[in-house]
This record gives sequence, structure tokens and C-alpha cells, in this order.
Amino acid sequence: MTSDNPIRWGIIGPGTIARTFADGVAHSRTGKLVAIATRNPDKPGLADGFPGARIVNGYEALLTDKEVDAIYIATPHTGHAEWAIKAIRAGKHVLVEKPIALSAYDAEAIYYEAKKAGVFAGEAFMYRVHPQTEKLVELIRSGTIGEIRIIRSSFGFSMGSYRPEHRLFANETAGGGILDVGGYPVSMARLIAGTAAGKPFLEPEKVAGVAHLGQSGVDEWASAVLKFPNEIIAEVSCSIMAQQDNVLRIIGSQGRIEVKDFWFASGHKGGVGKIEIFKGGEQQTVEVKEDRWLYSFEADAAGDAIRAGEQEFRSPGMSWTDSINNLKVLDQWRASVGLEYGVEKAAGRTLNIAGGTVRRGNSIPQRRIPGISKPASVVTLGFEFFPNFASASLTLDTFYEAGGNVFDTAFVYGGGKTESIFGDWHTSRKVPREEIVLIGKGAHSPLCYPDIIGKQLDQSLNRLKTDYVDIYFMHRDNTDVPVGEFVDAMDAEVKRGRIRGIFGGSNWTRARFDEAIAYAKKNGRAAPAALSNNFSLAEMLDPIWAGCVAASDDEWKKWLNEKQIPNFAWSSQGRGFFTDRAGRDKRDDEEIVRCWYSDRNFERRDRAIELARKLGRHPIHIALAYVVAQPFPVIPLIGPRTIAELEDSLSALDIKLTPEQVKWLEA
Repeated sequence: MTSDNPIRWGIIGPGTIARTFADGVAHSRTGKLVAIATRNPDKPGLADGFPGARIVNGYEALLTDKEVDAIYIATPHTGHAEWAIKAIRAGKHVLVEKPIALSAYDAEAIYYEAKKAGVFAGEAFMYRVHPQTEKLVELIRSGTIGEIRIIRSSFGFSMGSYRPEHRLFANETAGGGILDVGGYPVSMARLIAGTAAGKPFLEPEKVAGVAHLGQSGVDEWASAVLKFPNEIIAEVSCSIMAQQDNVLRIIGSQGRIEVKDFWFASGHKGGVGKIEIFKGGEQQTVEVKEDRWLYSFEADAAGDAIRAGEQEFRSPGMSWTDSINNLKVLDQWRASVGLEYGVEKAAGRTLNIAGGTVRRGNSIPQRRIPGISKPASVVTLGFEFFPNFASASLTLDTFYEAGGNVFDTAFVYGGGKTESIFGDWHTSRKVPREEIVLIGKGAHSPLCYPDIIGKQLDQSLNRLKTDYVDIYFMHRDNTDVPVGEFVDAMDAEVKRGRIRGIFGGSNWTRARFDEAIAYAKKNGRAAPAALSNNFSLAEMLDPIWAGCVAASDDEWKKWLNEKQIPNFAWSSQGRGFFTDRAGRDKRDDEEIVRCWYSDRNFERRDRAIELARKLGRHPIHIALAYVVAQPFPVIPLIGPRTIAELEDSLSALDIKLTPEQVKWLEA
């Protein structure tokens, strides 16, 4: 029965799972199904599966339907993120069938959109909010079988034969077992390991997977081993071409627990769920009797959260962090077996995550960089940490759509992966090359020699899918080589047209840079005109990596002001020093302690905190604003790992520090 003021549900994608959820809503106490969106409204028998609901022609129409409060996304996997974000941006609450997205990166984007919009968003693991799961958690928490040591869990079935037309075998719709059903045993293992540790869930410290990839390249059967920090080991498996027993086994120091088909609980229409306990040679059965329909619990858990103004499921439902981290395990499992879908590659992912064409925006301020003819964004995007094109494209798209057009790549990043990702990105998006300010770097130690510059640039340009870079940096310096030889090598690339802007050195000293300029002037060469050294409100005390050079002290600032040499500053926000990761009493992060901890830096951090409070911002925003506010050209490099981190950094660009505030921060 529904209440007097039910949550009015709409469904996108009227397949089998949508009909099952509709049954749950019909038997819930909080919800009412009012509309179904389909691209084939004339399909015979469609209305029979959704009695009482309006049939809406097209998914977009549901987004603007004023009678719909919340939308259940039941499209194939590849449509989950797109339609979830579109619904969220339309102001709708969303419940997305698992997996909520193809990867943890996509899931983070969805939840970030929900956070901004102030709406509920959840991943539909219905078993997590069923009383049987709560009972299982209670038994583990009370130590019924002692200390948990091993978890074995599977969700596997057989389709009988290869069916290329079916979504489970279709690579283009992200078929296979890991994404379709592998999330169930993984989420249960993480829940149990977390319960044993006194937490809502726990993340494995190691994930190793194997799989059989079938004709279409999707996993037809797969297994993985997860090792947790509390020494629990989980063995999980899934399949679409192998019928498994699907018994959850939890093995403890004093016995074991077994649950058949744990995700089905007491049954679709209610019934009796059984938890078997084997201990001391005896067997005990704990029965969980429920008259309510299985999916009604999910509808009500979402409905209760929406009514309470909450944005995510309560535990043991899948919270945002729980959902994202579950996908991180699936990401590692897929990476172990080399499973990447065509839709995750550049050729299959030409639009942004919301299904739109990528176009350059104008919210990021622009500046002129000496030696560069085109306007450039005041910050530069570095993206060396992403594992593949699909993950990196989220940040690249968002940066460009905000107006960012300066990109930092390097020959050594990811063994060339970063350069290849960028090449795939700007060509798949058809971004005009003349709009991009592209930085290339080469000649990193130990291969820091003049003849390496041209050889590596050959490979870099091929990966980047362009015939020139706008800015080139030697990634390191080798003082055993006369500086003129390096200048000659870079000047030669300018003459060849492969460097069409400025060049210089990353991690070079002032003396070496001055020597290079003097050589160029004396010998009629193009002179070095850019630098890429660390620059931050916090002065780097010890090099983060061997060969790193910081340009933050007073002598460097005097030199930069006199020369007006553009410095593309890496680690411009102190690599976490201005966040809660650092503090006088925090010494867990060895790198932060070694590189940044000093009385002078903590005094600056204190002032950044004080100014941030006055401005209603965060200290890390002040740190970035400080770099941009210098009286000489500093272009900070930022390396966000998520869209949320990127937009948080970009939010600092509206802070305009006065010269007096800059001096006060420096103390």
C-alpha cells in the first residue's frame, strides 16, 4: 500500500528488470508508478507489464514530466550514467539499476551531479536493504561463528549457448558476467569484511582476477580473489555460461554460515529466507520470513531517504562511497583479465558522459602567455594518473567545456599512455587543434641527451596525433652536457615546425637557464622562454622525486619577476599540504612530512586557513589563488583525479588576491 503522498516514480527502459521493480513499487508503502518512458510506445503488451502507468514516448519526455518525482533507470548498462545524469540535471531523484555505471570514475561523476543538484541517487542492489541481509550482519557482528576468515560467493548461470543478439554477449552494451552479476558477490564480501571490522564495509587491499573471454570479448565466466586488511580472504565468481551453486559461504574460526542465492532473500513475492549455521557438528537454520515483495524494500528505502531529504541509502544499503568502491573492485577485476569494452575506447565514446557533444566553454579566465599567439586558460590540466581513455575523458571533457585549453603531457607519463589518451581525445571530440595549447615534455633522466629530444618527439607527436606542440620542455637537465647542445637540439625542432611556440626546461636551475639564454643570443638560436618548476605557497624542502627543482623561495621569485619567464608550476597546491591530510600532529603521509613540513610553511598554512575562513573558502583554494596572483606569469598545473576535484580547483579562480594579501600570506 502507498501512503497519501507517495513518491511518484517514472521508469526509463521498460525491460524485465523494470517490470520487476514496478511490482516492487506497487507493493511498497511509499511509492506509486506513474509513467514509463519507451522509444517504442506501440509495442504490443507493453502496458500490461506496468498497469496504471502512462506510456511516455521517448526518454527525454520523462525528464520534464511534472508528475514524476523520481526515475528508475533500467536501460542497458551503457545508458546508465548518461540518463542518470540527465535526470539529475532535470531535478529528478534517481535509482539506477546495477551497475550504476561502467566504472568507478563514471559513478563518481553521477554522484557528484546528485550532490550539486541536492537530489537522491542510489545503486539498485535490492538485497542490501532486505531484512535477511540485516539479520546476516547481526549474526556476524555478534560473533556467531567467531572470527571471519574466508568468504566464498558466486552469482552464476548459464545462457545455454552463445547468443550474439543478447545484451549479455554484446560487447557494445558492456555484457558479460562481471558487470552484470559480479557486483553482487563483491558487494556482499565487502559488507561482511566490513562488518567483521566494525565498519559498514571494507575495501580489499589486493584484487586478482581471471576470466574466460568469449567470442564477443566479454567475460563468460570469471573469478577473483580479494584480500582485506583484516586478513579476510574472499573468493568471488560470476558467469553467464556456467551454472554455479550460488551459495554464500562465510567461514569463521568456530563454524560457517551458508545462504543460498543471498540476493534473492525470501523471494520475489515474499516467503521464507534461510540462513544455515554450521557449528560444532550441529546445524541451525535461522528463518527470515517476509510477506513483502523483494523489490518493495528497495523502493521504500529510496522513498524514505527522499522524504527525509537524504541523498543516499542508509546502511546496509549502498551509500555513495560504498557504491563507488564496489565498482573500483570490479574495475580491478576487469583490468586483471584485460576486459575493456568498445564503448570505453575513443571510437565508441565520442560524446561526453551525458551524451552531449563536447564544446569549449568560457568560464575559466584566459591570459596571454609570452611567445604563444593564442589565448590560454589561466590553469593547465595534467592527467597522468588515469588508467584508460574512458576515465581520463571525463576530466578532459569537463576542463574543455569549462574553457580550459592548456594541456600538459610528457613522453614518460604512463609509458606514453597519457599522450595516446590525449591524441584520442582531441581527435574523437574533433576539437580544433588551433584552440589547444599543448605542452610536450621529453628527455627525462636517465635519457637526458640532445639527440633524444628529436627521437622522442617523433613518438610523442605520433601518440598525440598532431604534427606539433605549442610548448616543449626538457623534462630534466643533465649538467654533464654543455647547455648549448640542448639549445641547438630544441632550436632545430623550432625550425622544423614541430615546436610552434616556446620551449624551455622543467626542473632547471636559474644559473643553467641563464646560461642557455646567453648561448642562444650569442649563436643566433631561439632562446629558452618558459620554465616548469615547482611553485607554491608552501616551499618544497626536499625534492619529491630525484632531480626536481622548486622555484618558490625569495631568490627565485626575484628572478622570475625580473625575467617575466612563464613558469608552468607543478604541485602548485602543495600536494595536499593545504588539506586535512597535513597538520602539525599528522605524520602518516611520509611525502608530505618530508617535502613540506617546516615552521615557515605551517605559518603560511595557518594564514591560508585564516583567510579561507574570512572568504568562506578552503585553504587549498587560497593556495591556488596565491599562485595565480603573482606579479610574474605563473600558470599552475592541476592534476585532479575526478570531476569533483577539477571543479573544486576551478572554483578558486574567482578569488582575486591583492598584492597586500599575497605578501601577508608569505609572512
